[in-house]
Amino acid sequence: MTTFQAIADRVEIQALQAEFTDAVMMRDRARLAALFTADGVLRMPNIPIELTGPEQIRLGGEKLQEQWVFFVQNTHPGAIAIDGDTATGRAHMHEIARTRNGLEGLNYAIYHDTYRRTPDGWRFAERVYELRYLDTTPLGGSAPGENAGPAEHSAEQPAERHTERHTEPAAAESLERAAEALAARGFAVEVLADAAAARARVGELVDEKDAVYAYSSETLRLSGLDEDLADDRYPRAVKPRVLTMDRETEADGIRQLLGTPDVVVGSVVAVTETGSVVLASGSGSQLPATTGGAARVIWIVGAQKVVPDLPAALRRLEEHALPLESERTEAAYGVPSAVNQLVVFNAPTRFSRATVLLLRQAIGY
Repeated sequence: MTTFQAIADRVEIQALQAEFTDAVMMRDRARLAALFTADGVLRMPNIPIELTGPEQIRLGGEKLQEQWVFFVQNTHPGAIAIDGDTATGRAHMHEIARTRNGLEGLNYAIYHDTYRRTPDGWRFAERVYELRYLDTTPLGGSAPGENAGPAEHSAEQPAERHTERHTEPAAAESLERAAEALAARGFAVEVLADAAAARARVGELVDEKDAVYAYSSETLRLSGLDEDLADDRYPRAVKPRVLTMDRETEADGIRQLLGTPDVVVGSVVAVTETGSVVLASGSGSQLPATTGGAARVIWIVGAQKVVPDLPAALRRLEEHALPLESERTEAAYGVPSAVNQLVVFNAPTRFSRATVLLLRQAIGY
């Protein structure tokens, strides 16, 4: 191979890398797919995704694109080693993104590439994405038009954006990932259509003889479960009994009832796609039962509470759930709420069976 040919090949491969990023930025999935050989593979283990052939790459790219509020990708060429009609190389990536399910931030990554010379020029035979650094700190800026309307540049814009993000139901793929991850960690998981289905399912799961504790939850209130589980059908229901007891003279009895029911039913602030359940509390009254005191735990979780990871769960708590809960407690008790206890369940507790009812519907906050 002549020196001129080697230079020409290197320039063409760098142009191929740049074409990939340009197709991504222009959201031209057909053009992006055409940059791969007929058996070309795109692997992104961190998602995880493995797409083979131009058609899969095009369709997979479209699914990813649907999740973006915005996405910016920069490519910096790395080393290239040419061996006849094949070559290997790397491209260094810097990306900034915000997705519809609440994930945002920036990252640095490397594409490890294999290239093949074809009659149409150099093409990707394989691209493997390696994430090197991820920062999920909320972004300070926004894409033009992301918050369209008269208040586009007002001081209220970030709060409005956060509210919309935290109330939108997660995509079906996110629910599936969360369900699979929870099941892998030992939780019983059911994906249900809506609150009515959850209400019926809880009626099946809780026996009339059970001492059932339904702790305070907007999800339970809105679904009707709060009322159901205080009904005469459940003569050993905990909350109605506690409400008749004196908090000063019968404090020990209240503590025992709340801490060791047969079944505790409620909701949580977030469930992650990695299989964690996040529960926050101001009083701590529901924690003894949920962390092992109850024989069974049942959580009803609206689709808007499914988030990518723990940082996103904590942002959801701080930006959305806590302000709304504070509004409720201010109106009811004259004081704001607080996150005085925070529990992350990465698996059920040793002596409790935990069931997560994931809804495709948004409910609660």
